[in-house]
Formats: sequence, C-alpha cells, structure tokens
Amino acid sequence: MILILKSNATDEQIEHVLERVEAMGLQHHLSRGTYRTIVGIIGDEEQLREEPLRAIPGVAKVVPVLPPYKLASRDAHPEPSVVDVSGVKIGGGYLGMIAGPCSVEDRDRMFRIAEAVCESGANLFRGGAYKPRTSPYSFQGLGEEGLKLLREVGDKFGLPIVTEVTDPRLVETVAQHADMLQVGARNMQNFALLTEVGRSDRPVLLKRGMSATVNDLLMCAEYILSQGNSQVVLCERGIKGFDSATRNLFDVAAVPLVHSLSHLPIIVDPSHATGRPDLIPSCALAGLAAGADGVHVEVHDCPEVAKSDGQQALLPSQYDELMSQMRQLAQALGKEISPLPEKQF
Repeated sequence: MILILKSNATDEQIEHVLERVEAMGLQHHLSRGTYRTIVGIIGDEEQLREEPLRAIPGVAKVVPVLPPYKLASRDAHPEPSVVDVSGVKIGGGYLGMIAGPCSVEDRDRMFRIAEAVCESGANLFRGGAYKPRTSPYSFQGLGEEGLKLLREVGDKFGLPIVTEVTDPRLVETVAQHADMLQVGARNMQNFALLTEVGRSDRPVLLKRGMSATVNDLLMCAEYILSQGNSQVVLCERGIKGFDSATRNLFDVAAVPLVHSLSHLPIIVDPSHATGRPDLIPSCALAGLAAGADGVHVEVHDCPEVAKSDGQQALLPSQYDELMSQMRQLAQALGKEISPLPEKQF
C-alpha cells in the first residue's frame, strides 16, 4: 500500500500518519520528493483495507499495490484456469462455443435449433427459462417447464446446458437441470445471488454488467470464488456507450486486460454487445483474436417470431458459416474448440 500525502501536509501530519501505521503493527518507508511526500506501507493489505486511511489528515490518495480480488488474481493463480462444464473445457487453449435462442420456446423449435448448432460445432446450448426483462409486461420465460425442456434437449444432443438464474431462491432448482449457471448483466452485482451460486457445485458464467468496470467484474467473481466455487467463466457482453448505432459498446480490450489480471477464462457475447446480426461475425472473430476463450451467440430459426431478442439472433445457416470461420481462426491461434463428451447410453 502507498499513501500519497498532500503537497501542503505539515510535519505534524506526516508524523501522525507514521504513528497510525505503526499502531497497526505495520512497517513504513517515508520518501520526501520536491512536490510530494509518499509513505510506503509493508504488511497485511487486508488489515489496511479495513482502516479509513484516506481520512487521516494530510493523506491525499491511497494506492493499493495488490488487487482486492485475491482469489481471482494472477498473483494467487499464475496459470490460466480451465473450467470443465460436464466434459466441455473452457480456458487454457480450449474454446467454449455457446449457442441457442435467447428464451426457451416451444419444444419443436428448441430441438430444431439445438440440432442445427450442434451440427455446426457448438459445444454448449443456451436458452433462458427465467428472463429478467426491462418491462414487467415482456415475456418472462417458461420457468421450471423451460428448465425441463432444456434438459431434454441437452440429453438428446449431448450438449451441456447453460441457462440464467435470476434469484438466490432458484439456484438449487436451476442447478438440478443445468450444467452451467449464468449470472446475467443485470444481476452481476446481486451479491446474495453471487454468494448462492458460489455455494453450488455448478460452473458459473458471470456476465459483465452494463456499467461495470473490469475491476467490478473481477470483484464479483471474487464473491463466487470466496464461497468455494472455483469454476467461474467471465463474459464480456458490451457496456453502455453514447453511440446508439449498436445496442452496447463492445469492449474487446477487456479480454486481454482480464487475462493480464486474472487466471479466469473470459468469453465474448457479440449478440448482446452489438444487437446487430450483421456485426456479430466480425465481433466474434475480433474477440477470439483478442484472446477470448469462447464465443456466446444467440441463434434462432425464425427471429421474427422469437419471444425475446429476435433482432439480434443469427439464423442457423449464418451461425454455421461463422463457426467455420472461427474454427479456422482457432487453428491459426493454436487453440481448440473443446469437443463434446461422448454420449452416455
């Protein structure tokens, strides 16, 4: 920890700062410059975070040396983590390709879409049984009926299932049917939900909030990790920007930034990031080129009748073409689309 003192800090204030550091049982190193005085502190940063150091007279700024997300950081785990979702690996050179409709809909449509994306090479199937919507009058999902349908589809095609959980009280129910629990952007800082999925034995897909910094995202991952669940995959799905040409601002730089700070895998979701099917392929490829550990794409066989977000879904034929391009790029990058586990009969 480093304390930067105010330029007009008096000798009495500086001495008081040093006394407070010593009172906490920590060591200090005073460095006087022409314009600034800096105090370096050596000791347990957890203890320091509990102290209101910024409130000490004469202190201008408190700069932590170590990140506050201890379990998610590269310092705690130098090698990249590999998350296993019922046999499909994400991270460490393995790519997770998640595809499916925004919402779980009728049975025949779900089977058609799953068959199409499976043939194209997707290795995880997604669909929302519970849908947090901006309007209370919008389609909210099929609930437990949708979970059962997802499980049926997953078992039929050997595809692990990813679906969103929106409430701490639903974690156990969703975990009974899904292979991976998704925490959506609107719930990224729902700390009760993060704590509950952290107690689950299911891998978690944590999406970045629309107004969240990368630091915010990693701190939310820390909530899950701190409860004992080490199987966390992050997702860059776009943040709020000022340009209305796209649904969100696709922060592709977040991918290499996360990899420099954390051992956790991170995938990209160009569907939510752009909201435009014509931009999804380019942004998906850009995400992989930036180092993403997978791509999350919404696919629907008839977007105009979709229950939600049909305007940002690719047709199965478009997804098939994109998968072909991503497969070639993965090979060039020395990565592998994780194969599906063999079906158990």
